[in-house]
Amino acid sequence: MIQNKNRISIQVGLSGYSFQIEADGQVRTSGWTSSERIFTTPELQKRYDDVDVAVFTPKCTLVPEHFHCPESSRALLSEVVDVNEGDPVDYVPVPQHAAVLVFSNAIGETLSKVISETVLKTDGTKSRPLPELYYMLECLPMLQDYNRILASYMDGHLYLVIAQGRSLLLCNTYKAPDFTTAQYFIFLAMKKLQLNPEMSTICFRTPLETEQEMSLYRYFRNVEQL
Repeated sequence: MIQNKNRISIQVGLSGYSFQIEADGQVRTSGWTSSERIFTTPELQKRYDDVDVAVFTPKCTLVPEHFHCPESSRALLSEVVDVNEGDPVDYVPVPQHAAVLVFSNAIGETLSKVISETVLKTDGTKSRPLPELYYMLECLPMLQDYNRILASYMDGHLYLVIAQGRSLLLCNTYKAPDFTTAQYFIFLAMKKLQLNPEMSTICFRTPLETEQEMSLYRYFRNVEQL
């Protein structure tokens, strides 16, 4: 199998975007950038072997694949989040967990579409913008610990995925207007799942401020930023 020579992973939120480039064995991260710079950022004018576009949308739900059919997507999503009449609803299979992620990218739809049309693959094709939760689920196997705790925090929402080995225990989003509230939901989820933070590493796909990282270190064995 031919290995990808270069890859860009882009995260899109209400306030802008960030990207991480893997090329020639090196990894480079942009930091959070305002949307006005899309057409003037040189890295976004290139083509890559692989392009991921992750959208921070809390309008998601993971359902067992045998409960899902395309016609039921809107109804299934409406059971767990508020879906407006004009919101587009889509889905993507998550075969490693025998599930389907149903979602709406309505919150970041415009910016994510612009980015997906601007940053193309080497063959000229566009990448489909998918929810942050999808890429978090894809990232789980790369975590080394048996207790795998992965989080993202952006635009007042916590995105949290927890697994033990290959068993997915939790995949959810929480409204958290501040990081203290986000930590509350993390600890609440771990308590319900009977996981000990002092024996666990928590990983974040979004940048952590120094104070946020130090606060997590008070409870967790280790804190990693991917």
